[in-house]
Amino acid sequence: MEIEASEISKTKRKEHMDQLQKLGMQLIKLNKDQLTQLNLPPILFEAIVLAQKLNANGAIRRQNQYIGKLMRQVDEEHVRLKLAEFNGESHLSTKLLHDCEAWREKLLASDKDLEEFIAQYQIQDVNEIRSLIRVCRKEILNKQNKSFRKLYKYIRNIVAVEQK
Repeated sequence: MEIEASEISKTKRKEHMDQLQKLGMQLIKLNKDQLTQLNLPPILFEAIVLAQKLNANGAIRRQNQYIGKLMRQVDEEHVRLKLAEFNGESHLSTKLLHDCEAWREKLLASDKDLEEFIAQYQIQDVNEIRSLIRVCRKEILNKQNKSFRKLYKYIRNIVAVEQK
């Protein structure tokens, strides 16, 4: 009786199931917006939301096992890539961060770059970005930075849509 090369040992299968369960446990830490971006099957999505509400140790353990079982139906590579993106570990998210920071610095430096930004990303509401830039420039002079982050988020929303 020969064992085929395509068969996976019981130990390897258990290790893979443990990895899926750990991946599922990472999903429990995400918020609902991030979970919807993963395009998970509805039953897995509901199981994760339920797990987020549990606080009894035995119930949490059983729910984690159930989520691990449901994870077998999901493309785990896609989930891992999205988790890396959410955690800021992916190459694309790092590039997006640097691009947005560079645009923010350019926009605060000169109005010529603002016209380039508007043309490149085809911005409809020009008044909003002009207003944010004006407020940021005033705050920089007063050594404040409340709108600095708002400007970054505004730029990130625009650039992220373009990069996808």
